[in-house]
Amino acid sequence: MLRLVCNLGYICEIINKSREMKLKALISLPSLIKVLFLSGAVFMASCEKYAYLIETVNPDEPVLFQTQIQPIFTNNCITCHKGARNPDLREGNSYASLTEGGYVTQPAESSKLYKKLLEGSHASFTIDIEKQLILTWIKQGAQDN
Repeated sequence: MLRLVCNLGYICEIINKSREMKLKALISLPSLIKVLFLSGAVFMASCEKYAYLIETVNPDEPVLFQTQIQPIFTNNCITCHKGARNPDLREGNSYASLTEGGYVTQPAESSKLYKKLLEGSHASFTIDIEKQLILTWIKQGAQDN
C-alpha cells in the first residue's frame, strides 16, 4: 500500500489490488480551521510594518515665495487659476494677485487664501505639508522672496 500526503490534511490511499482511490480525513473541520487561522496569524505577523514620519514646517526657517510657494500654485492650482479666475496664480502674477486681492492677511489662519485651502474642493488639491508651508509663509509676512 502506497500513501501520499496532500496539502489539506488528507491521506490519499491508493490500494494496488483494487486500483481505487479513497480519501480519508485525518483532521476534523474545527482543527483545520484552527490550523488555517494560526498559519494566517503567523503570516500576518511576519509582514513588515512601515512607519511614516509626518512632515512639518519649521516656523523659524524662512519660507520662500519663489522656490516654495509658487511651485505649489504651479503644480496644483494653475488648471483653474490661470487668469480667468481670481486669484491669478500664474508665475509672475500670483504674488500681486494674492496681496492686492486681499487673499493674504493676518492672522494667517483666517486669511482668505488659507481658508480656501481647507474648504470644499480646494482641500484635495494640496497635501498637508503644502498647506503648512502656505500658512507659515503668510505668518512670516507673505514676503515676495
